[in-house]
Amino acid sequence: MDKRVDDHAHQAPTPAAPMSHEDIRSILFGIMLAMFLAALDQTIVATAMPTIGRELGDVTHLSWVVTSYLLASTAVTPLYGKLADIHGRRVVLLSGIVVFVIGSAACALAPSLWVLVLARFVQGLGGGGLIALAQTIIADMVPPKERGRYQVYIATVFMTSSLLGPVLGGVIAEALHWSVIFWINLPMGLAAYWMTSSALKRLPRHERPHKLDVLGATLITAATMTLLLALSWGGTHYPWMSAPIGGLIALSLLLWLGFAWRLRTADEPLIPLDILANPVVRMGTIAAGFGMGTFIGLTIYLPVYFETVAGLSATYSGLGLLPLTCGTVLGATSSGQAMTRLTHYRRVPVAGLSVALFGMALLTIYAGTMPLAPFCLLLGVVSLGLGTMLPVATVSIQNAVLPHQLGTATGTANFFRQIGGALIVAVFGAIVLGGIGATGTGASHETLKLGAVDRETMVRLFQYVFGATFLGFACALFFLLRMEERPLRGRAVEAAKTIAGD
Repeated sequence: MDKRVDDHAHQAPTPAAPMSHEDIRSILFGIMLAMFLAALDQTIVATAMPTIGRELGDVTHLSWVVTSYLLASTAVTPLYGKLADIHGRRVVLLSGIVVFVIGSAACALAPSLWVLVLARFVQGLGGGGLIALAQTIIADMVPPKERGRYQVYIATVFMTSSLLGPVLGGVIAEALHWSVIFWINLPMGLAAYWMTSSALKRLPRHERPHKLDVLGATLITAATMTLLLALSWGGTHYPWMSAPIGGLIALSLLLWLGFAWRLRTADEPLIPLDILANPVVRMGTIAAGFGMGTFIGLTIYLPVYFETVAGLSATYSGLGLLPLTCGTVLGATSSGQAMTRLTHYRRVPVAGLSVALFGMALLTIYAGTMPLAPFCLLLGVVSLGLGTMLPVATVSIQNAVLPHQLGTATGTANFFRQIGGALIVAVFGAIVLGGIGATGTGASHETLKLGAVDRETMVRLFQYVFGATFLGFACALFFLLRMEERPLRGRAVEAAKTIAGD
């Protein structure tokens, strides 16, 4: 363990009175609503984008509405985790909700596209930590042995937002006004604030009076933003080998090196070295990054397959994602329940990922020739297998750290999942857009839906995409197998004693 970590880290926390099921449920409903705010905002805006561009008179720079939120929300995720470990979960979660609501109001009142882009950045600063903080709060309330069953709540939030967001965004933009998409965040945000403010006072306290590494936070934020800009612009606004993309990647690499130097020299680094050195945290984070990152890339590019290869309309191509979304929730639910009963809980996701690999192999071989019904059925099987990994990775990471490090570890894991998703989406984009010779010409996966694309070419390209998905899942399985399967503690205090004694 890093000798610079506070000496209190080696002491078990003072036992807190166990929370009743009613207490846990009241807090859960509040944090689920906070999570729903962040998750819904990532899906509801997409279908309203054309309307927003027309009414604000700027379609050319419309992608910045999504990019600005992505930049802010991803960059601040590890920062939220650290702040929660220093100042407590309640004050940090409530602050995130307030910033998110302020950003939503600014979005609704935006008179121009660039003001909307700036407001979306503010909104992302608030929404970036809500999901990781919700997972951390569940970890505070529920011992690791029982924690897997509560992951279904998180999975349900994502499924609901994935299904409801696109439909709701389109209906609001057509029937009402696009600003309503952001106005509805105000009552939901206020409700989340009210529900969690008093309930979180009963939460066990594990924070420590440490200092925030401001320089480290600045370096990781700048490194993340420059990397995401390069991944967002590469192959669309600029060719991958162009000077702007090369410059952004070089600058990002320099900033990441600076952050690595800061981790080794700071008295209290933003991400403690003992967390990064923890083999369970490291392997679990990498496995989840490959698995969830590949899943994100698949959800973004599958609609293109449905439209250009299967010949579906935009509406039905969205419905084609249902097996992928619902299967993941079912897999996460079954795996979370199994964790409470099985000693060797890792066997469930190992079997699940093996099934997912077999399914992706079939999709790769028979892309373009398999009828739509068995294709969607196989897609559901793949997502079911992948979903089994998600609660196991999260709970294993949380089970391997001290209670006052839960926020930092959970935030770090979520941060690298998002970075992994951005990287894999860029890889998929390079395969598809590069294959049709559209890189650097302003093309994107959205523009492919608007014109006729040679089906034979798209079938071949999606065989590569599905093959890359197979490799992503294989990497997730490899690192999951390398993750140590530590016994899940029945109580957080027992976990802290065991870890401190290692």
